[in-house]
Amino acid sequence: SPVGAYIGPLTARAAAELGLTENCRVGAGVIDAYAGALGVLGGFAGDDQNIGRHLALIAGTSSCVMAMSPDPQPFAGVWGPYYGAALPKLWLSEGGQSATGALLDHIIRWHGAGGEPNAAMHARIAARVAELRAAEGEGLAGRLHVLPDFHGNRSPLADPHAVGVVSGLTLDSSFDSLCKLYWRTAVGIALGVRHVLEALNENGYLIDTLHVTGGHTKNPLLMELYADATGCTVVEPLADEAVLLGTGMVAATAAGLFPDLNAACLAMQQGGKRRAANPAAGARFDRDYRIFLEMHRQRQALDAIR
Repeated sequence: SPVGAYIGPLTARAAAELGLTENCRVGAGVIDAYAGALGVLGGFAGDDQNIGRHLALIAGTSSCVMAMSPDPQPFAGVWGPYYGAALPKLWLSEGGQSATGALLDHIIRWHGAGGEPNAAMHARIAARVAELRAAEGEGLAGRLHVLPDFHGNRSPLADPHAVGVVSGLTLDSSFDSLCKLYWRTAVGIALGVRHVLEALNENGYLIDTLHVTGGHTKNPLLMELYADATGCTVVEPLADEAVLLGTGMVAATAAGLFPDLNAACLAMQQGGKRRAANPAAGARFDRDYRIFLEMHRQRQALDAIR
């Protein structure tokens, strides 16, 4: 059944067990991340020529990226393409990072000056990083590099056995050293998105805009880095919960409120706030990305030694 199709009413048993009525309509749904993709990319429903420029980034504990195109674009390291898995008549390619928010939490717990990685601690670190950058310059901790594959590499390497790497540690165990490690871990996470983007764009996509939803929108460092480290425009949706918005689009279609899913998406999309990449940061992150790729190469070389 296509996404949003009306399948039928609740059975008597299901209605009784759920405390609902048999008048409830059942529609063909989607997994949570695909609902998020509808929530942030729904405004491009029916625009087959331009939707391939836009990437949905559903980012929280881990991160999921989804791109859609009118033609299939299969390649290693990305799941799919799946026909009609989100929007009708479009092929969806899915990738991601297995630990992103979870990695920042881990860094806080791991460091001697850390502790419980709650919202207050993340905010305290982000504020101190801003102070350190203002005092020491944008090259803050420029010799500290983090390969963020602490829980394997989902995309684009598709290697569940990949491990994380940290280069450039000293004996400093102060809170400021935690802030620098956190900052450079966030850089590594953003460069991981750039790595996925590069793979997508080398295989037929022309992505230049990231639509970010999830917990990462509450982290000012990540939202800045997603723009500056990738060179993309970043859009933060006005809807607080894009996954719920996408689910609502699917439900509204099944309820017959709109003639099809494309119409529901266009009517219900809420737009977002745009952030352009800072051109002055390009050379700095180009260097970081070269180091990021070299760290991948060196890790593979170490693994190959017998």
